[in-house]
Amino acid sequence: MATNFLVHEKIWFDKFKYDDAERKFYEQMNGPAAGSSRQENGASVILRDIARARENIQKSLAGSSGSGASSGPGGDHSELVTRIASLEVENQSLRGVVQDLQRAVSKLEARLSVLERSSPAHRAAAPQTQHVSPMRQVEPPNKKPATAAEDDEDDDIDLFGSDEEDDKEAARLREERLRQYAEKKAKKPALVAKSSILLDVKPWDDETDMAQLEACVRSVQLDGLTWGGSKLVPVGYGIRKLQIQCVVEDDKVGTDMLEEEITKFEEHVQSVDIAAFNKI
Repeated sequence: MATNFLVHEKIWFDKFKYDDAERKFYEQMNGPAAGSSRQENGASVILRDIARARENIQKSLAGSSGSGASSGPGGDHSELVTRIASLEVENQSLRGVVQDLQRAVSKLEARLSVLERSSPAHRAAAPQTQHVSPMRQVEPPNKKPATAAEDDEDDDIDLFGSDEEDDKEAARLREERLRQYAEKKAKKPALVAKSSILLDVKPWDDETDMAQLEACVRSVQLDGLTWGGSKLVPVGYGIRKLQIQCVVEDDKVGTDMLEEEITKFEEHVQSVDIAAFNKI
């Protein structure tokens, strides 16, 4: 059981072999050392050598793994030089920025001093004395004494009578302007409302004389009615309807009156329809 337990333990049983090999390696590199000094400082020397060997091993491993990587004191020196150069460049740029800030601050201070000098508070600090002359009283102009004739004229003026005369004149002007406006409005022609109507007049059958039908329709004469163009439009089965245009005055002729007058011709007209109605 103890043997099986130790199998799973991670114990370095061969550590003394590696220690002997490491010691021989350093003895070969450093040469034979004095027995008395080695015995006196053996532990410290071994630790220092181990640390140095590990450092050398790490450096050698880093140099072999990285291609083109600089190692050793030469690489460290070049890196240090590069960092110093970058710091110098950064220092120069910062110095320029500081100089710009100093110049801007000096300009602001100059402007502030100018504004303080020209501010109203600064002006009020040193008020200028002004000599004010004493006011002189201005005497009103002497009025001439009114004569007896002027007093009589003032007594003759009738204030209320003048107001009545002004009212009469204003009323006369108003009446004159109203009369002129009425005459002008009477001379202006009144706007007549008209409409354009498109009628569909349908006959009884295909044997109806369409020329006679149109003559009957145009024979309708009313005040405010004007007939326009016409045409025959086929309906079907050889039947054609009369489509005729007319213009009517809305106040004088209505659509109901127009249909009633046309449908009086019962021998030719079957019905009348309004196809289109537009205001003019």
